[in-house]
Order: sequence, then C-alpha cells, then structure tokens
Amino acid sequence: MIRRIAAIAAVTWTELVRLKVFYFIIIFALLVIGNSFFLARFSFEEEFQMLKDIALGAMSIFSALLAILASATLLPKDLEDRTIYTILAKPVSRFEYLMGKLAGVFMLLALAVILMGAVFAAVLVLRTQIVLQSTAAEMAALPAPELAAALQKVRTAGYDPALLAGGLVILVKAWLLAAMTVFISTFATSAIFTTITAFAAYFIGHLQATARDYWMAGGDLGPVAKTILALVAIVFPDLQAFNLVDGIVTGTPVTAALLLKTLALGFGYIAVYTVLAAAVFQTREL
Repeated sequence: MIRRIAAIAAVTWTELVRLKVFYFIIIFALLVIGNSFFLARFSFEEEFQMLKDIALGAMSIFSALLAILASATLLPKDLEDRTIYTILAKPVSRFEYLMGKLAGVFMLLALAVILMGAVFAAVLVLRTQIVLQSTAAEMAALPAPELAAALQKVRTAGYDPALLAGGLVILVKAWLLAAMTVFISTFATSAIFTTITAFAAYFIGHLQATARDYWMAGGDLGPVAKTILALVAIVFPDLQAFNLVDGIVTGTPVTAALLLKTLALGFGYIAVYTVLAAAVFQTREL
C-alpha cells in the first residue's frame, strides 16, 4: 500500500510542478528582497522587525494560496480527464488514491515553504551582516566591551530561533488547508466550486475565534444565532490559532508548550479532514 501511495504522490508532484506553481516563490523573493532595501532607511531594530513581519506574512499568504489552488484541481481534473478510472481499475483502492494525491500536495507545500524560508534566511543574514559592518565602522572608537555589546544587540535582533517555529507552523497550516480543500473536492461538482468554498472556509476560519468568543460571552443573541455560531466554531478550523507571527516579530518567546499545542491542533484538523474526505470519497459515485 505504501508503494502505491508513494507512486501516486510522485505523479501528483510532477503534475503540480508542471503547472508552474513555483511562480509564487519568485514573487515572494522579489517582495522580500525589494523590501529589504527599502527598509534600510530605518533603524536596525525596526528594519529587522518589519522584514520579519513582511516575510512571514507573505509566506503564510502564499502557502495558503498554493495549498488551496493546488488541491482544488486534483479530483476534478482526474475526473474530467478520466484518469481516475484508469488508476482505480488497477489494484488501487480509493483510500490509497486519495492519500497519494494528498501526499503529493504535502510534498509540494513543504518544498515551497522551505524555498521561501531559504530566501528569507538569505536576505536576513545579508542584511544582518551589512548592519554589523556599518555598526562596527561607526563605533570603532568605543571601548571593546561596548562595541561587543552593540554588535551582540544587532545579532540578537537579526537571528531569532523562533523564526524556525514560525515557518513550521506556516507549513502545518498550509497542510491543513490542503486537507480541507481535498475534503471539499470529494463532494464538490467542479474545481471552481471547490476553490470558492475553500477560500470562504479560509476567511471564516480566521473569524472563527471571534465568533466563538462572542458566542461564549452570551451577548444579546437569539437561539438561532447561537446555534449558527456554535456550528461555525465546530465545523471550521480556528486558523487564528496558527497566527504566531505577531509574537515572533515583536520578540515574544514561543514556548515549547505553545508550539506543541499549535502543531497538535493542526495535525488534529488534518486527521479529521482526511478521515472525512476518505469516508465521503468512498461512497461517491464515479
């Protein structure tokens, strides 16, 4: 079974790469590199903070777009091309087919986040080295301990281990969106419907925490409104829970407990959507 899933994942990977989805990476690189030169006019603390904010925000947005757009076309395209019938006519179960497709998207998203992270890291290291050199030249007359303290302050502002945690959470969030989109595609009638529904779920997911808090606070709501808010809180993923970027940018430490809790939430959502997708796809008439 593992070999069959791996084979389908490899084919899915190849198909997605041929769609030139990595144009997202080029846009991301231009955005980050261009902003790094624009931000040079600020103090190094403001420059590094804004650079991290822009880069992590762009990584989150581009990976979400890639997850939805890549996943929305998988099943509808195979149904339209009738490729799915050829695959399922072989000793391949529907579950294996679905897992292979999802694994291919996961591989693509992992590579995309790694490439965006590499571009961001390269720009951040370059800007840090430039600031270190300029700081050393400006403060060369200071005593050695004061100069060392100033340079260490620059290094602390530039190098932040929490950025790795931020990239990991962004990847898990993208995987969650891919699993959710694949689930939607198992009962959708077209790729357009899947894409629109997935984007609607994406925006609702970011507002889900607000709806839940308003519902739990009571408020002046009728029973129908409370029921709707409760269903929204249950059905849609709480995407706001994956927003660790603000804390990382401002220097708030990301504890191991918070990181593990966020990752567990993400993998829990992925497991639920995967099980639902497999159950619906198993009963779908092809």
